[in-house]
Amino acid sequence: MSTVQLPEGRYGRSTDGRADRRLRIIGAVLGAALLALVGYFAYYYVGGNKISAEIITYDLSDTSVKVHLEVRKDADASGYCTIRSQAESGAEVGRADFRFNQDSSRIDKVVTLRTTAPGTTAELLGCHAD
Repeated sequence: MSTVQLPEGRYGRSTDGRADRRLRIIGAVLGAALLALVGYFAYYYVGGNKISAEIITYDLSDTSVKVHLEVRKDADASGYCTIRSQAESGAEVGRADFRFNQDSSRIDKVVTLRTTAPGTTAELLGCHAD
């Protein structure tokens, strides 16, 4: 039985060890940079948000939407939350920012959003600290 001779250098490790080492170092540096970037964005997203809220209930009328908000924030933080309402067609009929400057860490408040037409929803777009 004859043995098959593989072409030299075609399979297996490279004969250029310096190129392999350089590629490993570049890959490790890029991987560490990507990991640091993901960690920074995760910290900024979780730690940087000092004010958050949720809509508990809302009541609709022809010219406004009354929204019951529960706001959670740091006691010394101040900021605002943006709420919008849409009509049945999907068109935006009202949008407003509501400020929260109280020294409390939890605030329950009913706010009134005026609308240009009857709204069918109340949506919290987000909250931002000053």
